[in-house]
Amino acid sequence: VQLQAFGGGLVQPGGSLMLSCVGSGMIFSAFHMGWYRQAPGKQRELVATSTRYGGTYYADSVKGRFTISRDNAKNTVYLQMNSLNPEDTAVYYCNGERATSRRLYWGQGTQVTVSS
Repeated sequence: VQLQAFGGGLVQPGGSLMLSCVGSGMIFSAFHMGWYRQAPGKQRELVATSTRYGGTYYADSVKGRFTISRDNAKNTVYLQMNSLNPEDTAVYYCNGERATSRRLYWGQGTQVTVSS
């Protein structure tokens, strides 16, 4: 299983970015997928999840601003991030959890920097 994240970059406060994470070597629909982030000097935290059953979860800090979605046919999970603020600056990681074994897989991070 490999997960590869794309889409990070530098954006001004109030701006938007879309992250993508493409999986390979896996039956994508059998995985719960998630996005985490880690800011400098802080622990990695959960941002949003998309279960294999279609459910979603968001951290309170991103509710109403971020949207997670997935396209199982493309083996891809997305994170649409709107109304970004400097506190969203972090390395963002995608994560896949095999639903049967609960084994976790991590992609490489992608840097998101929100700054004017």
